[in-house]
Amino acid sequence: MDPRRLLVESFEAAVAAADPLRVVAAHLPVPPDPVRGRTLVVGAGKAAASMARAVELAWPADAPLDGLVVTRYAHGMPTDRLRVIEAGHPVPDEAGEGAAAEILERAAALGPDDLLLALVSGGGSSLLSLPVEGVPMATRARVRALLVSDVAGDDVSAIASGPCAPDPSTHADAIGVLARWGVSPPASVAAHLARGARGEIDDTPKPGDPLFGRVDNRIIATAHGSLEAGARVFEQAGIRAVILGDTVTGEARDVAQVMAALVREIRLHGGPFAAPVALISGGECTVTLRGQGRGGRCSEFLLALHHELGDLPGVSAIAADTDGIDGVESNAGALRLADSAARAAALGLDARRCLDDNDGWGFFSRLDDLVVTGPTRTNVNDFRAILVA
Repeated sequence: MDPRRLLVESFEAAVAAADPLRVVAAHLPVPPDPVRGRTLVVGAGKAAASMARAVELAWPADAPLDGLVVTRYAHGMPTDRLRVIEAGHPVPDEAGEGAAAEILERAAALGPDDLLLALVSGGGSSLLSLPVEGVPMATRARVRALLVSDVAGDDVSAIASGPCAPDPSTHADAIGVLARWGVSPPASVAAHLARGARGEIDDTPKPGDPLFGRVDNRIIATAHGSLEAGARVFEQAGIRAVILGDTVTGEARDVAQVMAALVREIRLHGGPFAAPVALISGGECTVTLRGQGRGGRCSEFLLALHHELGDLPGVSAIAADTDGIDGVESNAGALRLADSAARAAALGLDARRCLDDNDGWGFFSRLDDLVVTGPTRTNVNDFRAILVA
């Protein structure tokens, strides 16, 4: 058994399970009558370009197809019939605003015989941004929305802020969130929310609104589906795989502490699962920045896990983001292997000091244990696997 190979292959399988080039085609609708109707493709998110390309490859060659999608910088890819625009994420910029304005204008021009095919994935909230004044529900066309979910629980109203879904939240809810976190918004934002809370501005369409009768939201890739694909890699190698859930969230260090406690119970006392076993989980952790180091939530989790495990033998792990980007770095995540403690000691690396500096990237970079994939052009949240031999 080669732990490094198994861990990397399990992550690769998780990413492949959410690859739009594999999953989009089965969910495409029948094109409208080309004499009476047309198809407009729009989309936003980290997977937008690959979803657009998947539509092109599966769409009938004699059926009209037009449209544009917006994705994060460096996440584009060549397309033939659809246009890909790259824009700012996680901070919106003018390129994203321009793309959103064009999408809104073109969708508003569709009629009841037309089809709007919306390609939605994580990251779309910042990529598809427009000023709120005067933005109505835009189209009279039939809508099919294909969603790659990076949201715990796969709530369609939360995936890229649910551009084609009913919105249960209100202006008053937004005011409450700002108050709870002690955020003072710009005066223009505060004034807009206050007007909405007083009923002076129409709220977003809510569940039960008849306009959603012509909208079909379909989730085509999920975090749990990717965890299942990763688990099969271990099972095919004769190792039991236990999925702990796709909603394992919280401060990265706290989650690592709980996982380390479970690993010690398995390693030292043989329960609740007998080794060898792979513990698999997904969900976005958070990081409270205290230091000046580099790295995202995956490397933070893994470094905290490494520190908690100490010299406990026979434990290897991977933590990586399925979009290929851990925080703002160029790596998807990192590996922690059974000999990592010994190799770190030989290099003079202090895991505690690196953790205090939020420098997971620096620690695992020195060990040559970063996982680098480049943009995967999909996004179903983080993938974590701990292999207890």
